[in-house]
Amino acid sequence: MSRSLKSTCYYAAFGVYSLKKLRKESFAMEIEGYYFPDDIYYHKEHYWAKVEGDKVTMGTSDFAQKLAGQIVYVELPSIGRSLEQGKPCGSMESGKWVGRIYAPVSGKVEVSNQDLEETPELINESPYEKGWICKISPSNLQEELKTLMKGDSLKEFIKSEIERVKKMNQ
Repeated sequence: MSRSLKSTCYYAAFGVYSLKKLRKESFAMEIEGYYFPDDIYYHKEHYWAKVEGDKVTMGTSDFAQKLAGQIVYVELPSIGRSLEQGKPCGSMESGKWVGRIYAPVSGKVEVSNQDLEETPELINESPYEKGWICKISPSNLQEELKTLMKGDSLKEFIKSEIERVKKMNQ
């Protein structure tokens, strides 16, 4: 077998492996047109928490950003601030809505996504990647994760929220 053919086979095999890995890592549950990655936890106020080592990254869900419309301003939680699960820690605005940002877990803010100050629409474009809000050093993670949703409990909750919104708009 020629060297270039071996290289081609290797890169083709690597590409297939990479695609499989990417698909597995980016699996999302779809609920009536809203997407929820399965590797993160969700709070009832429509914020998410992704455990990454000893830090938790938080942001807003696809459901919330679609309901809010185009985000035009974000007041980020300040670095060093202590957060309490379920309590307000910032705010967001769209053309039709002003709302609070709620902490999905308790802890100390280590980093805020400064890109949101210049381009708050990243929350709409990429709520689970580029549109993250802050990274937290959690203070009571294992207990608080028990109060967050994943899987079937999330599915039931989102379906009830969709119905609630439909009734409000009638």
